[in-house]
Amino acid sequence: MSIRDSAVSPPTPLTIEGAGALARRLDDEIGKVVIGQAQIRREIMTCLFAGGHCLLRGVPGLAKTLLIKTLADAVHLKFSRIQFTPDLMPSDILGTEVIEDDAIAGKRHVRFIPGPVFANIILADEINRTPPRTQAALLEAMQEFQVTVGGVRHALDRPLFVLATENPIEQEGTYPLPEAQLDRFMFNVVMDYPAADDERRILAETTRGPGAVVQPVATGQELEQAQALVRSLPAAENVVDYALRLIRATRPAESTAPSFIRDWIRWGAGPRAGQALLLGAKAAALLDGRPVPSLDDVTRVAHPVLRHRILVNFRAEADGVSSDDVIDKLLGAVRP
Repeated sequence: MSIRDSAVSPPTPLTIEGAGALARRLDDEIGKVVIGQAQIRREIMTCLFAGGHCLLRGVPGLAKTLLIKTLADAVHLKFSRIQFTPDLMPSDILGTEVIEDDAIAGKRHVRFIPGPVFANIILADEINRTPPRTQAALLEAMQEFQVTVGGVRHALDRPLFVLATENPIEQEGTYPLPEAQLDRFMFNVVMDYPAADDERRILAETTRGPGAVVQPVATGQELEQAQALVRSLPAAENVVDYALRLIRATRPAESTAPSFIRDWIRWGAGPRAGQALLLGAKAAALLDGRPVPSLDDVTRVAHPVLRHRILVNFRAEADGVSSDDVIDKLLGAVRP
Protein backbone atom coordinates (compact mmCIF):
# COMPACT_ATOMS: atom_id res chain seq x y z
CA MET A 1 0.00 0.00 0.00
CA SER A 2 1.13 3.56 -0.60
CA ILE A 3 2.17 5.60 2.40
CA ARG A 4 -0.60 8.11 2.95
CA ASP A 5 -2.84 9.53 5.62
CA SER A 6 -5.30 6.96 6.91
CA ALA A 7 -8.95 7.96 7.17
CA VAL A 8 -11.98 6.22 8.58
CA SER A 9 -14.47 7.93 6.28
CA PRO A 10 -14.33 7.64 2.47
CA PRO A 11 -12.13 10.26 0.83
CA THR A 12 -13.72 13.39 -0.58
CA PRO A 13 -13.63 13.25 -4.41
CA LEU A 14 -11.13 15.68 -5.90
CA THR A 15 -12.68 18.39 -8.05
CA ILE A 16 -11.10 20.32 -10.91
CA GLU A 17 -10.74 23.35 -8.65
CA GLY A 18 -9.30 21.15 -5.91
CA ALA A 19 -6.73 19.68 -8.30
CA GLY A 20 -5.64 23.16 -9.33
CA ALA A 21 -5.30 24.16 -5.67
CA LEU A 22 -3.32 20.96 -4.98
CA ALA A 23 -0.88 21.82 -7.78
CA ARG A 24 -0.44 25.35 -6.42
CA ARG A 25 0.27 24.03 -2.92
CA LEU A 26 2.91 21.67 -4.26
CA ASP A 27 4.51 24.36 -6.39
CA ASP A 28 4.58 26.78 -3.45
CA GLU A 29 6.38 24.23 -1.27
CA ILE A 30 8.91 23.44 -3.99
CA GLY A 31 9.43 27.18 -4.54
CA LYS A 32 10.58 27.53 -0.94
CA VAL A 33 13.75 25.62 -1.83
CA VAL A 34 14.09 25.77 -5.61
CA ILE A 35 14.33 29.41 -6.66
CA GLY A 36 13.06 30.26 -10.13
CA GLN A 37 12.75 27.56 -12.83
CA ALA A 38 8.98 28.11 -12.91
CA GLN A 39 8.59 26.50 -16.34
CA ILE A 40 10.57 23.42 -15.27
CA ARG A 41 8.49 23.04 -12.11
CA ARG A 42 5.30 23.29 -14.14
CA GLU A 43 6.40 20.68 -16.67
CA ILE A 44 7.34 18.23 -13.92
CA MET A 45 4.00 18.87 -12.17
CA THR A 46 2.18 18.34 -15.47
CA CYS A 47 3.93 15.00 -15.94
CA LEU A 48 3.14 13.97 -12.36
CA PHE A 49 -0.56 14.77 -12.72
CA ALA A 50 -0.68 12.99 -16.09
CA GLY A 51 0.64 9.81 -14.46
CA GLY A 52 3.84 9.63 -16.51
CA HIS A 53 7.57 9.51 -15.83
CA CYS A 54 10.04 12.31 -16.42
CA LEU A 55 13.61 12.56 -17.71
CA LEU A 56 15.33 15.72 -16.47
CA ARG A 57 18.40 16.88 -18.40
CA GLY A 58 20.73 19.69 -17.42
CA VAL A 59 24.32 20.57 -16.69
CA PRO A 60 25.68 19.99 -13.17
CA GLY A 61 24.77 22.43 -10.41
CA LEU A 62 21.28 23.44 -11.57
CA ALA A 63 19.51 21.74 -8.62
CA LYS A 64 18.00 18.86 -10.60
CA THR A 65 18.38 16.43 -7.71
CA LEU A 66 17.28 19.06 -5.19
CA LEU A 67 14.12 19.74 -7.19
CA ILE A 68 13.12 16.09 -7.21
CA LYS A 69 13.99 15.57 -3.55
CA THR A 70 11.96 18.66 -2.61
CA LEU A 71 8.95 17.35 -4.55
CA ALA A 72 9.23 14.09 -2.63
CA ASP A 73 9.35 15.99 0.68
CA ALA A 74 6.14 17.83 -0.25
CA VAL A 75 4.01 14.65 -0.46
CA HIS A 76 3.10 11.86 1.95
CA LEU A 77 4.78 9.17 -0.13
CA LYS A 78 7.76 6.85 0.04
CA PHE A 79 10.84 8.28 -1.67
CA SER A 80 13.79 6.31 -2.97
CA ARG A 81 17.02 7.58 -4.51
CA ILE A 82 19.10 5.32 -6.77
CA GLN A 83 22.58 6.52 -7.71
CA PHE A 84 23.33 4.90 -11.06
CA THR A 85 26.96 3.80 -11.44
CA PRO A 86 28.78 1.52 -13.92
CA ASP A 87 28.85 -1.36 -11.42
CA LEU A 88 25.14 -1.18 -10.52
CA MET A 89 23.32 -4.47 -11.12
CA PRO A 90 19.60 -5.06 -11.86
CA SER A 91 19.19 -6.75 -8.47
CA ASP A 92 20.42 -3.55 -6.81
CA ILE A 93 17.30 -1.87 -8.20
CA LEU A 94 14.65 -4.56 -8.25
CA GLY A 95 15.62 -6.60 -5.21
CA THR A 96 16.98 -10.09 -4.72
CA GLU A 97 16.02 -13.51 -3.41
CA VAL A 98 17.89 -15.00 -0.45
CA ILE A 99 17.83 -18.51 0.96
CA GLU A 100 17.13 -18.69 4.66
CA ASP A 101 17.31 -21.60 7.08
CA ASP A 102 14.31 -22.27 9.27
CA ALA A 103 15.90 -23.76 12.39
CA ILE A 104 12.56 -24.75 13.90
CA ALA A 105 11.14 -26.55 10.86
CA GLY A 106 14.53 -27.75 9.71
CA LYS A 107 13.90 -26.47 6.18
CA ARG A 108 15.16 -23.80 3.84
CA HIS A 109 12.97 -21.26 2.13
CA VAL A 110 13.43 -18.41 -0.35
CA ARG A 111 12.64 -14.86 0.75
CA PHE A 112 12.42 -11.85 -1.56
CA ILE A 113 14.05 -8.63 -0.35
CA PRO A 114 12.53 -5.65 -2.22
CA GLY A 115 14.88 -3.16 -3.82
CA PRO A 116 14.62 0.65 -3.97
CA VAL A 117 12.20 0.49 -6.91
CA PHE A 118 9.51 -0.38 -4.35
CA ALA A 119 8.68 3.24 -3.63
CA ASN A 120 6.29 5.91 -4.92
CA ILE A 121 8.71 8.60 -6.06
CA ILE A 122 12.00 7.28 -7.44
CA LEU A 123 14.99 9.45 -8.25
CA ALA A 124 17.14 7.66 -10.83
CA ASP A 125 20.18 9.91 -10.53
CA GLU A 126 22.48 10.02 -13.59
CA ILE A 127 20.66 7.14 -15.21
CA ASN A 128 23.01 7.09 -18.22
CA ARG A 129 25.98 6.09 -16.06
CA THR A 130 24.93 2.46 -15.82
CA PRO A 131 25.03 -0.22 -18.57
CA PRO A 132 21.92 -1.03 -20.67
CA ARG A 133 21.25 -4.23 -18.75
CA THR A 134 20.69 -2.29 -15.55
CA GLN A 135 18.86 0.53 -17.31
CA ALA A 136 16.44 -2.05 -18.71
CA ALA A 137 15.58 -3.19 -15.18
CA LEU A 138 13.30 -0.17 -14.94
CA LEU A 139 11.35 -0.86 -18.15
CA GLU A 140 8.82 -3.30 -16.70
CA ALA A 141 8.42 -1.20 -13.54
CA MET A 142 7.74 2.02 -15.46
CA GLN A 143 5.28 0.54 -17.92
CA GLU A 144 3.51 -2.24 -16.03
CA PHE A 145 3.95 -1.20 -12.38
CA GLN A 146 5.48 -4.55 -11.49
CA VAL A 147 8.82 -6.35 -11.46
CA THR A 148 9.63 -9.99 -12.16
CA VAL A 149 12.34 -11.64 -10.09
CA GLY A 150 13.00 -15.36 -10.27
CA GLY A 151 9.88 -15.85 -12.37
CA VAL A 152 7.66 -14.30 -9.70
CA ARG A 153 5.85 -11.02 -10.32
CA HIS A 154 5.78 -8.43 -7.58
CA ALA A 155 3.35 -5.51 -7.79
CA LEU A 156 4.63 -2.01 -7.15
CA ASP A 157 3.01 0.71 -5.09
CA ARG A 158 0.76 3.33 -6.68
CA PRO A 159 1.25 6.08 -7.55
CA LEU A 160 4.66 5.51 -9.12
CA PHE A 161 6.63 8.47 -10.44
CA VAL A 162 10.13 7.89 -11.84
CA LEU A 163 12.29 10.97 -12.33
CA ALA A 164 15.64 10.35 -13.97
CA THR A 165 18.43 12.89 -14.27
CA GLU A 166 20.99 13.04 -17.04
CA ASN A 167 24.06 15.19 -17.65
CA PRO A 168 24.17 16.21 -21.34
CA ILE A 169 27.75 17.47 -21.49
CA GLU A 170 29.86 14.79 -19.81
CA GLN A 171 29.65 11.70 -22.01
CA GLU A 172 32.81 9.80 -20.97
CA GLY A 173 31.87 6.57 -19.24
CA THR A 174 28.16 6.91 -20.03
CA TYR A 175 25.70 4.62 -21.79
CA PRO A 176 23.06 6.37 -23.94
CA LEU A 177 19.52 5.32 -23.11
CA PRO A 178 18.00 3.09 -25.79
CA GLU A 179 14.99 4.43 -27.66
CA ALA A 180 12.72 1.81 -26.07
CA GLN A 181 13.48 3.19 -22.63
CA LEU A 182 13.39 6.83 -23.69
CA ASP A 183 9.86 6.23 -24.97
CA ARG A 184 8.80 5.15 -21.46
CA PHE A 185 9.40 8.69 -20.24
CA MET A 186 6.36 10.84 -20.94
CA PHE A 187 8.35 14.08 -20.69
CA ASN A 188 11.95 14.99 -21.43
CA VAL A 189 12.48 18.24 -19.54
CA VAL A 190 15.56 20.35 -20.26
CA MET A 191 16.74 22.46 -17.35
CA ASP A 192 18.75 25.55 -18.32
CA TYR A 193 20.67 28.17 -16.34
CA PRO A 194 18.49 30.38 -14.10
CA ALA A 195 17.64 33.96 -14.99
CA ALA A 196 19.94 36.67 -13.61
CA ASP A 197 17.51 37.84 -10.91
CA ASP A 198 16.82 34.26 -9.81
CA GLU A 199 20.51 33.45 -9.71
CA ARG A 200 21.16 36.47 -7.52
CA ARG A 201 18.49 35.22 -5.09
CA ILE A 202 20.08 31.78 -5.13
CA LEU A 203 23.47 33.21 -4.22
CA ALA A 204 22.05 35.44 -1.48
CA GLU A 205 19.58 33.04 0.14
CA THR A 206 21.50 29.77 0.02
CA THR A 207 24.67 31.12 1.62
CA ARG A 208 23.16 32.29 4.88
CA GLY A 209 21.41 30.50 7.72
CA PRO A 210 19.48 27.22 7.56
CA GLY A 211 17.44 26.36 4.50
CA ALA A 212 13.65 26.43 4.25
CA VAL A 213 11.69 23.50 5.65
CA VAL A 214 9.30 21.80 3.23
CA GLN A 215 6.01 20.48 4.62
CA PRO A 216 4.02 17.59 3.09
CA VAL A 217 0.93 19.15 1.48
CA ALA A 218 -0.43 16.25 -0.60
CA THR A 219 -1.19 12.58 -0.13
CA GLY A 220 -0.80 9.67 -2.49
CA GLN A 221 -4.56 9.35 -2.53
CA GLU A 222 -4.95 12.92 -3.78
CA LEU A 223 -2.36 12.38 -6.51
CA GLU A 224 -4.12 9.21 -7.68
CA GLN A 225 -7.41 11.09 -7.77
CA ALA A 226 -5.78 13.89 -9.77
CA GLN A 227 -4.36 11.38 -12.27
CA ALA A 228 -7.76 9.74 -12.65
CA LEU A 229 -9.35 13.17 -13.07
CA VAL A 230 -6.90 14.00 -15.88
CA ARG A 231 -7.96 10.91 -17.81
CA SER A 232 -11.64 11.72 -17.29
CA LEU A 233 -11.38 15.18 -18.88
CA PRO A 234 -12.93 15.28 -22.35
CA ALA A 235 -10.87 16.32 -25.36
CA ALA A 236 -12.58 17.97 -28.32
CA GLU A 237 -12.23 16.34 -31.73
CA ASN A 238 -10.11 19.19 -33.08
CA VAL A 239 -7.67 18.76 -30.16
CA VAL A 240 -7.35 15.02 -30.82
CA ASP A 241 -6.96 15.67 -34.56
CA TYR A 242 -4.24 18.25 -33.93
CA ALA A 243 -2.26 15.84 -31.75
CA LEU A 244 -2.66 13.15 -34.42
CA ARG A 245 -1.47 15.44 -37.21
CA LEU A 246 1.56 16.51 -35.18
CA ILE A 247 2.62 12.93 -34.48
CA ARG A 248 2.14 11.68 -38.02
CA ALA A 249 3.98 14.70 -39.42
CA THR A 250 7.15 13.59 -37.55
CA ARG A 251 7.44 10.41 -39.66
CA PRO A 252 9.57 10.79 -42.80
CA ALA A 253 7.67 8.06 -44.66
CA GLU A 254 4.31 9.81 -44.27
CA SER A 255 3.03 11.62 -47.36
CA THR A 256 1.87 14.52 -45.19
CA ALA A 257 5.29 15.02 -43.59
CA PRO A 258 6.92 18.39 -44.36
CA SER A 259 10.06 18.36 -46.49
CA PHE A 260 12.32 19.29 -43.57
CA ILE A 261 11.12 16.18 -41.72
CA ARG A 262 12.23 13.98 -44.62
CA ASP A 263 15.55 15.85 -44.74
CA TRP A 264 16.40 15.81 -41.04
CA ILE A 265 14.51 13.00 -39.28
CA ARG A 266 15.59 9.38 -39.24
CA TRP A 267 12.74 8.07 -37.11
CA GLY A 268 9.52 9.75 -36.01
CA ALA A 269 7.29 9.50 -32.96
CA GLY A 270 4.98 6.54 -32.30
CA PRO A 271 1.43 6.30 -30.93
CA ARG A 272 2.65 6.56 -27.33
CA ALA A 273 3.76 10.10 -28.15
CA GLY A 274 0.21 10.96 -29.21
CA GLN A 275 -1.12 9.60 -25.95
CA ALA A 276 1.44 11.67 -24.07
CA LEU A 277 0.44 14.81 -25.99
CA LEU A 278 -3.22 14.43 -25.05
CA LEU A 279 -2.61 13.42 -21.43
CA GLY A 280 -0.10 16.23 -21.05
CA ALA A 281 -2.57 18.73 -22.53
CA LYS A 282 -5.29 17.51 -20.16
CA ALA A 283 -2.96 17.77 -17.17
CA ALA A 284 -1.89 21.28 -18.24
CA ALA A 285 -5.54 22.32 -18.35
CA LEU A 286 -6.19 20.78 -14.93
CA LEU A 287 -3.27 22.66 -13.39
CA ASP A 288 -4.97 25.87 -14.52
CA GLY A 289 -8.34 24.72 -13.17
CA ARG A 290 -9.85 24.29 -16.64
CA PRO A 291 -12.14 21.32 -17.44
CA VAL A 292 -11.21 20.98 -21.12
CA PRO A 293 -7.77 21.05 -22.82
CA SER A 294 -7.21 23.50 -25.65
CA LEU A 295 -5.08 23.48 -28.79
CA ASP A 296 -2.60 25.71 -26.97
CA ASP A 297 -2.19 23.05 -24.28
CA VAL A 298 -1.08 20.56 -26.93
CA THR A 299 1.46 23.10 -28.21
CA ARG A 300 2.74 23.77 -24.67
CA VAL A 301 3.65 20.13 -24.06
CA ALA A 302 4.95 19.39 -27.57
CA HIS A 303 8.63 19.97 -26.77
CA PRO A 304 8.91 17.80 -23.63
CA VAL A 305 6.85 15.06 -25.30
CA LEU A 306 8.61 14.96 -28.68
CA ARG A 307 12.24 16.01 -28.14
CA HIS A 308 13.34 12.48 -27.13
CA ARG A 309 11.03 10.64 -29.52
CA ILE A 310 12.22 11.99 -32.86
CA LEU A 311 15.68 10.95 -33.99
CA VAL A 312 17.61 13.40 -36.15
CA ASN A 313 19.83 11.99 -38.89
CA PHE A 314 23.42 12.74 -39.85
CA ARG A 315 22.38 15.58 -42.14
CA ALA A 316 20.62 17.37 -39.31
CA GLU A 317 23.64 16.93 -37.05
CA ALA A 318 25.90 18.30 -39.78
CA ASP A 319 23.57 21.28 -40.19
CA GLY A 320 23.56 21.90 -36.44
CA VAL A 321 19.86 21.15 -36.18
CA SER A 322 18.55 19.72 -32.90
CA SER A 323 15.27 17.96 -32.19
CA ASP A 324 13.99 21.15 -30.53
CA ASP A 325 14.71 23.08 -33.74
CA VAL A 326 12.71 20.50 -35.69
CA ILE A 327 9.79 20.76 -33.25
CA ASP A 328 9.78 24.55 -33.58
CA LYS A 329 9.50 24.24 -37.37
CA LEU A 330 6.92 21.47 -37.01
CA LEU A 331 4.65 23.63 -34.84
CA GLY A 332 4.87 26.34 -37.48
CA ALA A 333 4.12 23.94 -40.33
CA VAL A 334 1.27 21.99 -38.71
CA ARG A 335 -1.32 24.58 -37.82
CA PRO A 336 -4.09 23.91 -35.25
